[in-house]
Amino acid sequence: MSFTSSNASLLRLSLGALSLTGLAGVASAQFDFSIDWHSVTVGVPDSFTGTPITEGDILVPVTGMPALGPLPTPGIKISAGPAGLGLPGWAACVGHPGGTPGLVEVDALSYGWDYPMNDGSVAPGYPGDYLFSTDEFARGYIGPSFPPDLTTEAPPVDHPADCWRNVLPLPPGPLPPMAALAGHVGVVDGDGQPSGSGFAYPGTGLKEPDLVGFPNIGDNLDAVNWMSPGDPGFFPIYFSLDDAIFDPLSGVPGSNSAATVGVTGAEILVTPAPGGPPAVWAWGLQLGLNVLGEHDDLDALAIWENGSGAFEPSAVPYDWLTGQTDMVLFSVRRGSPVIGMPDSIFGIPIEEGDILTTPAAGGVSPFPGIFCAAENIALATARTAGIVFGDDLDALDTLYKPIFDCNGTGVEDAIDIALGTSPDGNMNGIPDECELLATQYCFCGTGAPCGNIDPNAGCANSTGQGALLSASGSSSVSADNLVLTVNQLPVNVFAFMFRANNAIGPFPFGDGFRCAGGGLIRFGVQNSGATGTITRGPGLAAAYGIAPFTTYRFHCWYRDPAGPCGFQFNTPNAITVNFLP
Repeated sequence: MSFTSSNASLLRLSLGALSLTGLAGVASAQFDFSIDWHSVTVGVPDSFTGTPITEGDILVPVTGMPALGPLPTPGIKISAGPAGLGLPGWAACVGHPGGTPGLVEVDALSYGWDYPMNDGSVAPGYPGDYLFSTDEFARGYIGPSFPPDLTTEAPPVDHPADCWRNVLPLPPGPLPPMAALAGHVGVVDGDGQPSGSGFAYPGTGLKEPDLVGFPNIGDNLDAVNWMSPGDPGFFPIYFSLDDAIFDPLSGVPGSNSAATVGVTGAEILVTPAPGGPPAVWAWGLQLGLNVLGEHDDLDALAIWENGSGAFEPSAVPYDWLTGQTDMVLFSVRRGSPVIGMPDSIFGIPIEEGDILTTPAAGGVSPFPGIFCAAENIALATARTAGIVFGDDLDALDTLYKPIFDCNGTGVEDAIDIALGTSPDGNMNGIPDECELLATQYCFCGTGAPCGNIDPNAGCANSTGQGALLSASGSSSVSADNLVLTVNQLPVNVFAFMFRANNAIGPFPFGDGFRCAGGGLIRFGVQNSGATGTITRGPGLAAAYGIAPFTTYRFHCWYRDPAGPCGFQFNTPNAITVNFLP
């Protein structure tokens, strides 16, 4: 039995508890996303009902929240079809393989209640926090590096299915290039397994690595929305569809799924209720897109809708805090004609990695305004990196609290690790003080000394059951909070735990088994008292010279004068603990 615990296991729901209809009732954090038509998971049966996944479906990890892998294929949370977004091309798309363009690609996603940033009255947290993804061509070499980030994950092409978060808090926008170099760090991985760089962090069940260019051999996360407990429901859903714009780097055009509902990729659509048809919520021209008479392609989206149901464009950033306008943040895809045009706030060229907002009233151009320039979240652009094509921002969400905060600091676990305030010795994206890498072994099955079997503990004692050794706390040497407990002992008997280097046997030993030996250190005699329990810890690392990246076995001996086999002593099961910094 393993005692491995982590913030990646916040939600351990069985597949049977999750369904297209039942999922809406789960009042827990969830991580929603979609993938593009290039992705190899398109056409693969989902893990909930076996329905082939399309590039228009809103997906969720089978665990609800990302977890360390390997993981099953994601499940369909909201279908692109008649029961969900209501996209007319869905039936013709179901079952088509990845790498072939479909008619339903969802390019950006929001539930309309992304909280306004920099407003402490709404929710505490870092001002200007973003969750975002990039495509396979991104390199991210502007500003400070906080691995795992694009500088480590792009070389093995393990990044298109990942999501990043800015490490340092950003000041209130609008932010021009190089105004506040916040860096970014990996928060959500594709497959949740170690990449070519050696880093691992909680994943969603997507396929990695990928190839740079086309065709793909992995997945590309294309839209994202994180839900925390207590957030409003899923509908209405705001989204954009793909345009037919030619991608100068992949060498292929978009799927043009927008044309199936008579719009361009610059429009924001809304499906008000399950099964209802989508309608236009915001036209591209209202966003400063399609101004040049050619199609732009909106590629990422975060909305705080004021509740009216109609689009009321912001005229100046933060006027949405009055409730009279809607906050709309977005990006545009590489190849959009608006790239290179002067934005309406600063008058500087718009780039594909910029977080944009609606045109400023009386601004210097009719185009969108730059709310947060790409460089501030460590994305490269033609403006500052001397390159032709910058990093494409593929998906966007605003954050007002940590997604993962196992140690209760109020700070994203990945940021704790990136800043060095929490160690992560095994590079799995989980602070070591949150991990208990302990495995129980040596349960009493066949071969018990006198038939005194207890398959769930040590061999049975005079209580009729075996003593059970368990662990709590963590394996972190710096936290030094490991606690070992033996319960189900006879009352008022003497016992002592001990540490050993090796797992041995099991060898018959009194009324039980001995399963640990070599370099033995005894912890001292204790009395089980009226509860039949003894404990050791915290402080074991300091007291007994335990160093990071060592492995020890822990066992126990106890008196049992009335024991079933007549030897008058017994042992519980044993535990292996792998220690981290």
